[in-house]
Amino acid sequence: MSIHTEYSLDRATMITIMVAALGYFVDIFDLLLFSIVRIESLQDLGLSGDELLSKGILLINMQMAGLLIGGILWGVWGDKFGRVSVLFGSILLYSIANIANGFVESVNIYAALRLIAGIGLAGELGAGVTLASELLPKKWRGLGTTFIATIGVLGATLAAVVAEYTDWRTAYIIGGCMGLVLLALRINVRESTLFKNMKEGVSKGNVFMLFARPDTLKRYLAVIFIGAPIWGVVALFITFTPEFAKDMGLSISPKAGTAVLACYAGLAVGDMLSGLISQFLQSRKKSVVVSLCMTIVFVGLYLYVPHDSLFIYYALCFTMGIGIGYWAMFVQMGAEQFGTNIRATAAISIPNMVRAMVIPITTGFHALVPSLGVVNSGITVMVVLLVLAFGSLAIVRETFHTDLDYLEK
Repeated sequence: MSIHTEYSLDRATMITIMVAALGYFVDIFDLLLFSIVRIESLQDLGLSGDELLSKGILLINMQMAGLLIGGILWGVWGDKFGRVSVLFGSILLYSIANIANGFVESVNIYAALRLIAGIGLAGELGAGVTLASELLPKKWRGLGTTFIATIGVLGATLAAVVAEYTDWRTAYIIGGCMGLVLLALRINVRESTLFKNMKEGVSKGNVFMLFARPDTLKRYLAVIFIGAPIWGVVALFITFTPEFAKDMGLSISPKAGTAVLACYAGLAVGDMLSGLISQFLQSRKKSVVVSLCMTIVFVGLYLYVPHDSLFIYYALCFTMGIGIGYWAMFVQMGAEQFGTNIRATAAISIPNMVRAMVIPITTGFHALVPSLGVVNSGITVMVVLLVLAFGSLAIVRETFHTDLDYLEK
């Protein structure tokens, strides 16, 4: 059964959107788990002192490199063989990798498994958003993606709770098992009608089409830069929260897991707000501008408000989450910028390109720390990311009312 009016959805579509949201929930659980258990897991493997930062950066960069590789692989796969197949393959790969992560005994094996898990994690969000965008009426596309993202980011909340009440190995195993359970729910997921109706002979999943024309490449890079401040906040201020708190003079060291919990609770609120603002303003771009302005304000408060207690620190992490809570709008923009024949390639690879930007973000941050210190290095990196984001918004097209039934040539 298909969508029969502009205001009603059939059962298969609603199930598909719900399962996509749950898939992203598990995806975020596993993606953020390392940030939460970084110190505990590395200490358990015998590391201490400066190695907790340097090896932590190595491991998160391996995970992000996997996301970069997987973003391309799953994107091409989704355009050639269907969006639903990505939802099955990606969750199977990262679930197995995370279960294996619970049994590591060396940093090298840890790093290899984070790479494999990253490849698997790359497919979930982009495939889910592509499905939602192609199944829902254009008036509801933004709300569908907002629902997926809002439910999804709550996975970080569960990850923080699980890590608080179990050891790090058990937390990885729980995350992997949740993914395997979710596989059973995907039996009734419906394929995109736009994908199924593509004519034979159309070039599908050709990643080089993103780079062949200056206009296409410009749009592709612009959307990536628009999303970069989101992971700048998460990769720096949240992941390395003990280091920032110490440099800002907080006497009691906050827990990275609680910082993640606070930030992603704010992110869930921010995702809902950005979706509602987009609907109210009838614009994706204006909604992102509002979020970026809030990000500037809340990051400024985080860095310069006196941190007299852990409650204030975590509250500021929450507000930063609200500011960067435009992840749904950013991914939606990525899906809507390109034709059906390369939409999955773009929509799946773009958020993972943003996640992979954690590599230059953390590498640049680490290089600046000896001369500028932790806080000033974080400020420098974030200023660069925000300038790129605002500049890129002037390049991309407004897509709120765009009909997605077209092909890239």
